Amino acid sequence: MAGFDVWDVNMRDICHATVTLDQFRGVVFVGGFSYADVLGSAKGWAAVCKINSTARAQFDAFLSREDTFSLGVCNGCQLMGLLGWVGSDSSNPNHSQGVCFTHNISERYESRFATVTIEPSPSVMLKGMEGSTLGIWVAHGEGRVMFSRDEILKDVTENKLVPLRFVDDDNNPTTQYPLNPNGSPQGIAGLCSSNGRHLAMMPHPERCSLLWQWPWMPQEWRGEIKLSPWLQMFHNAYDWCVSTEKH
Repeated sequence: MAGFDVWDVNMRDICHATVTLDQFRGVVFVGGFSYADVLGSAKGWAAVCKINSTARAQFDAFLSREDTFSLGVCNGCQLMGLLGWVGSDSSNPNHSQGVCFTHNISERYESRFATVTIEPSPSVMLKGMEGSTLGIWVAHGEGRVMFSRDEILKDVTENKLVPLRFVDDDNNPTTQYPLNPNGSPQGIAGLCSSNGRHLAMMPHPERCSLLWQWPWMPQEWRGEIKLSPWLQMFHNAYDWCVSTEKH
């Protein structure tokens, strides 16, 4: 819908090098239950990315390029945290893992239509969406972000690397359940890299990209808009790719 040529690539393709990432500008780590979550959410996925030499080389090369972007949603968000693509420990020369996403405080799987606000950040995909407060689906059991050191939380906050927060009815970041479905501190619902090219978010923008997927919206929207505001994320990514394309 945004103009991309989209490919469905699985980890077997990557590990066997039947598909290589050098031909792609963007990677979306999708939501779901990778490797059945038997080791915990995204832990099996992250282990394969790190242990399989072919996969690791592919992802390292993709991350090091300056013409690439990535989006991780839900399970993909958990993966990006484990790999250190977002929330990395900058005190470590290799930018090691600094965050993980663990069990919701409710100790339940939460499937809800929550509300988030989009804050200023370097995120490529959220450009121009700052200041918006939008409904969005969540569906996760391990969405509460934890930082390995307090300094990492301070770093991502001070450097505006927290582009999404769960908010209350007064549009204030909240930890109150169920407005914040997982209990993440400061209402954190997503993280981005310092260069803005990599975005990890627990809510699902792809699950409310069409208006009929919204259980509620402001009455004045009905009849005035034809497409969901969340589609702007994907248009932003496409426009960024076009603007940075090498000729």
